[in-house]
Amino acid sequence: MAFNGREGSVVTLKDASGWTKNYRDTLPSDEIIAQFFGREKLLEILDQEDCMGIRFYYGIADDGKKNIIAVGATSDQNDMVNGVILEYALPCKPYCSNGNSLNS
Repeated sequence: MAFNGREGSVVTLKDASGWTKNYRDTLPSDEIIAQFFGREKLLEILDQEDCMGIRFYYGIADDGKKNIIAVGATSDQNDMVNGVILEYALPCKPYCSNGNSLNS
């Protein structure tokens, strides 16, 4: 299957809230539950020639904290490893939204 740029699905807040709660329930209270990338950084990936979307990898940094790696992907499903790769997103905790059903 080739990527066409329309992958993914819109979900309801109810489903998303349940899934994030399931995840939070597995963690200690001080654990990172989300990360934020700014629009301009995401556009740096998306604006690359032949980029059809963004793949997110889960990782653990050298300091032991969870992180997310973002990399562009082409229509043939390959990561654009020679392009823009993001990390150092702002973690939620402490950079969280006001309390809502996705994070509390």
